[in-house]
Amino acid sequence: MVAAVVVALVQGGRHDVDPAPVDVPRASPRDAAEVLASLVSGVESRDSGALAGLAPGGDAGVGDRLAGIADTASALDLRAVTARYVDQVGTVASDGTWSGTVELTWQVARLDRAPARAEVVVTFTPDDEGLAIAGFGAGGAARVPLWLRGRLAVATAPGVLVMVDGTTSEAESVVKRVQRAIDVVRRVLPDGIGRVVVEVPASAGDLDETLGVSPGTYAGIAAVTAPVGNAADEDGPVHVFVNPDVTAGLRRAGAQVVMSHELVHVATDAVRRPVEPWLLEGFADYVALRDSRLPDDVTLGRAIEAARRDGVPRSFPAAGDFDTRARDLQARYEESWLACRILAERVGERGLVRVYREVGAGRPVSSALRRDGLPEAILVRAWRERLAQLAG
Repeated sequence: MVAAVVVALVQGGRHDVDPAPVDVPRASPRDAAEVLASLVSGVESRDSGALAGLAPGGDAGVGDRLAGIADTASALDLRAVTARYVDQVGTVASDGTWSGTVELTWQVARLDRAPARAEVVVTFTPDDEGLAIAGFGAGGAARVPLWLRGRLAVATAPGVLVMVDGTTSEAESVVKRVQRAIDVVRRVLPDGIGRVVVEVPASAGDLDETLGVSPGTYAGIAAVTAPVGNAADEDGPVHVFVNPDVTAGLRRAGAQVVMSHELVHVATDAVRRPVEPWLLEGFADYVALRDSRLPDDVTLGRAIEAARRDGVPRSFPAAGDFDTRARDLQARYEESWLACRILAERVGERGLVRVYREVGAGRPVSSALRRDGLPEAILVRAWRERLAQLAG
């Protein structure tokens, strides 16, 4: 039959052959929307079997991760979960696998006053049952909320929730650290601290992914207080995120200072206040270290070293000095703490708190200082003199 057709075409003087149709894999927004609806339904119903069923056939690892989300959603009392497909990311692979941006919302119901919202990259792949979810995130600065990593350890106390990509004992240990930090903060800010949610990924790399930042951004940072989702959402929740790779190397007292520092940011809503970085970070360290009995050559060691090497700075640290990868970052924190210590010595602890709150409400720092009878130039001069004295 084939030979006869070829002869007929040649005899007729035709040499063209109609190409066979090529089945090119394509992304299907409709199928993506359907599988995302199943994901949301499984999270809402805490149905581990239904969620595991969204994994590609034969991929037990992805299945276990998706099933674990059900337990985590239950432990967090996760609510307001939605997933809206937005757009395709990149090209479709030869096996039909492709990624898409998904607008996700979620809320830790007991403690978050409003849902978080963020764009998450979801990878889809075809299998015998239709479209499956192969994973979350796509490298780079793609955000992956911690609860999407599967089964987490969750521990609670009144007004406190800690989620850890680790063991229950680790989560309980962090809860105790938070409770001690709340007591520390109340000594200076008696109005209290409100609700606290702490997230502890498994590694520094996972922390970057949880926050949707470039790899290595928080490699040297012990913890950070940040919006859970889109930073532009003024009502979105703010959590404390811990870098276990750094805190694991700290002594108990050091890890406690880190948590107390972050809870000052939570108590003062620092993420959304227009406070100069030196005052923002220096005040948090002032509260966290207020009752420390360590000598200055220990608590200000990096600042002293930098002053001896480069000379005493002429002004307080600026925003760029607090870049997470900046040189002498720890020295800049210590210099800011020293500035707030001197401010408290001159105008009293209540005066320091008053200045901080006024600046947080929008008053320029120079105006707030002048109102308390301490021109900024005089504070800078006293700070430089103290640094010079410490540096010898």
